[in-house]
Parts: sequence; structure tokens; C-alpha cells
Amino acid sequence: MKSLFVMSLDPDLLKAFVAVADHRSFTRAAVALNRTQSAVSMQVKRLEERLQAELFHRTKANVDLSAAGEGLLGYARRILSLNEEAMGRVREHKMEGRVRLGVMDDYGTLLVPPLLASFVANYPLIHIEMETGLTSSMTDRLGEAYDLVIAMHPQGGGDGELLRREQAMWAASPEHRVEELDPLPVALYPQGCLFRSWAMQALDAAKRPWRLAFVSHSLAAVEAIAVQGLAVTVVKAGTFPPRLRRLSDRDGMPLLPRADIRLHRAANLSRAASLLADHLVAELAQPT
Repeated sequence: MKSLFVMSLDPDLLKAFVAVADHRSFTRAAVALNRTQSAVSMQVKRLEERLQAELFHRTKANVDLSAAGEGLLGYARRILSLNEEAMGRVREHKMEGRVRLGVMDDYGTLLVPPLLASFVANYPLIHIEMETGLTSSMTDRLGEAYDLVIAMHPQGGGDGELLRREQAMWAASPEHRVEELDPLPVALYPQGCLFRSWAMQALDAAKRPWRLAFVSHSLAAVEAIAVQGLAVTVVKAGTFPPRLRRLSDRDGMPLLPRADIRLHRAANLSRAASLLADHLVAELAQPT
């Protein structure tokens, strides 16, 4: 039985070939590769023997590609590019590091965990520490306590990288009507929350009597209060809880503004943090 012979193209031989093709000179190619001219000549010769084809027409004045060399050059560049890409991917897969991420409670509960799972699957040695809460104070500690912060800002305001825009929405229990509640019980987040100030300002501007019935950092707790019909609350359209119903002006509720969701990066990020930042941007960014 005949043995199966599979010819391979050694990347080192291809590098020598591409260098000579680019410089049209064995001498200049050797300088570019930091090798001797004889070593480069030997590598090109070995490649020609393996391919059983002459790759260059050599004269005293010029080194020109042959027809076979011209046909090989494009493939050689692609092989070398893929080789570099594969090696870089493997190196990054082994990358180690720690990334401190701050994020809003709803995003940290609903949107970000699946993205972290897919990231860690590719970079298992990178450890992520995530904290949820009011991101208005987190951005002030960027670099000190956090490497990355996903924060909410008024539309058109704030720095950082815009990921998406979110409409603030009133929400209430499906079983309870709110039109005739006087004063309107409201469940909100602590001071410093953008939605808290927007809700208060909108109700005051509409001259709608209201009272603060519940305050919590926890999205789950605020949602639970609203589900029981004890208060209305404000949530993002993109993370609207399925157990609640949306309220509008038809329910006697004033319109709320839109918010920008932005990614903030600390200065001098580690490679691990930069990889996570790029991953979050790729997964969360939406056309505005």
C-alpha cells in the first residue's frame, strides 16, 4: 500500500520567499529578516524543491518572480497572516488578569452575565469582579476601584463610549390602575439615581401628587413592590420586567427622557481589561 504524502508549506520558508519577492533582492531580504544571505537562499531553494518549481528568475542585476512565484505569493501572504492570527489567538486564550467592572443593577442582572460567560469561555484565566449599583459614583472612582464602568447619562451628556440609548418608562402591576391614585405611590432608587430625579421632576412638572413609598438599590426589590401593586416605578425599555405593564400618558403619567448608556475605561488599561471592554462594546452597542 502506498503511503499518503501530504506536502506542507513551512512558514519560515514562506517568510523568506515573501521577503525576497517584496525586496527583489536576496541581500535586502536577508537584512530585513536579520539572517544571512546564504540562509535566505537556502530556504528559498528548499521551498522550490518542495514545490518542484522555480519561484524566481535570477540574474546579476535582478531577482524577478517566475509565473509559479507570482501564483504562490498571494497564498503565502494569506498563510502567514492566518498563522499570525492563530498564534495570537492562542496566546490571548492563555492571558491572565483581573478586571474590575462596575455596572447598573438591571444590566448586571439581565444583560451582562451572559456576555461575561461567553468572554470567560474564550479567556478562562481572566478573572472578572463585577459590582452593581449607582454608577454615577462609580465613574468618579474609575482607575482606583474600577477598570470599566457601564454607566447611564442624560441623552447627549457624559463622556465614555456610547453603547445604546434607553427610554425611561413608567411601570406598574398589570392588575392595578393608577389613574385615580392620589397621591401616587412611587418606588424608586436612592439619591444619585438619574431615574429618581427624572421621575420626581416629571411628576412635579405635571402637578401630579405623589409620595415616595419605597426606596432600594435592588432592581428585584423595586420590581417586587410594583408587582404587588404597592407603587409604580421607572425602568429602562430595554430591560423592562415582563411581570409589569408599561404606563403612558393615557394612564395619566408624564413622559420621561431618554438615557445614554456609555462604557467608561480607566486610563492605561491592562490587555485583559481592554479585551473585555471590546467584547462588551461588540455585544451591547446598538445603532442610535
